[in-house]
Amino acid sequence: MQGDTSNILQLTQDSVSHLHFRGGSILGTSRANPTNNSQHLTNTIASLERLKISSLITIGGDDTAFSALKLEQRARGRLQVVHVPKTIDNDLCLPHGIPTFGFQTARHVGVEIVRNLMIDAQTTSRWYFAVTMGRKAGHLALGIGKTAGTTLTVIPEEFQRKKVPLDQLSKIVVGAIVKRLSHNRNDGVAVFAEGLGKCLTQEELTELGLIEHDEHGHLRFAELDIGKILKDCVVKELKSHGIKMTLVSKNIGYELRCADPIPYDMEYTRDLGYCAAQYLLDGGNAAMVTIDNGQFSPMLFKDILDQESGRTKVRMVDINSEYYRIAKAYMTRLSQEDLADHSLIQQYANILSISAEDFMTKFSSF
Repeated sequence: MQGDTSNILQLTQDSVSHLHFRGGSILGTSRANPTNNSQHLTNTIASLERLKISSLITIGGDDTAFSALKLEQRARGRLQVVHVPKTIDNDLCLPHGIPTFGFQTARHVGVEIVRNLMIDAQTTSRWYFAVTMGRKAGHLALGIGKTAGTTLTVIPEEFQRKKVPLDQLSKIVVGAIVKRLSHNRNDGVAVFAEGLGKCLTQEELTELGLIEHDEHGHLRFAELDIGKILKDCVVKELKSHGIKMTLVSKNIGYELRCADPIPYDMEYTRDLGYCAAQYLLDGGNAAMVTIDNGQFSPMLFKDILDQESGRTKVRMVDINSEYYRIAKAYMTRLSQEDLADHSLIQQYANILSISAEDFMTKFSSF
């Protein structure tokens, strides 16, 4: 996109023959965004033409897919472009039940990490707040939390794209801790999607000094540290009720993204790569590669564009699905059934050293 072709990497059969066993990317990756500057799109096409490249396969998430779409539009037939959906966030708009590659590996490794945290939490009588990647959607957090059977998982979709005060997020966690204490357990693991930071009000983000954005206009959630923010808020709330508890915030992000792939992703990426190449050889263009029910099924760029936002569509967790309802049923968190049981309300209130009426006032609204 800068017009410099001196740093290209020539791929050979020898250099890629065992690539499927390795995590990361030998091509490297960046947050550079050619769509921010019209000249960068022009430079990219000119660079590819100088290299005598007429077919391009892009690999990445929704931002890369959008860049691919804009590049193909600017090329006006001079360049074939196909996109392969890769993101551990699993938020590209593939058909229902079809993951983006990398998601299953990230979930697998994440479950192993969280399993160890669960054992340590029980051993040391503490809580862990584990934060996973998931800038917009909570697929990875929910996939890890549900599979591992963590105490609690909180994702942005619960709030249906509304702004939520930090105090409300804190109440969800405090409620779970209180319910856990009522079962004589002072340990637990809660999993949070980093995208919860986007749910915070603008005023709170400003107060926290957390309004830095990347090249694609997204909040830099790595700097946001929603786990620590929630931890500090929950500790303060518990302390106000005379409850002293050790809470530890743990980000599990990059170690998931660059993990060696599990067999599922080894096979899946081979299929996607083959279909992408064959589609180009057959004259195909301007599409994202998918495999639906074992059959190659291209999704045209024009069909993955959200007409309202002008960006590529994002697949969110369906909180009305059986998949989510089952996940929530296994969590330890306050429910409407709990709040309808007067004996439970009194038990929870006693843990916080407040009246049943005050407990209902504090927790009935979320």
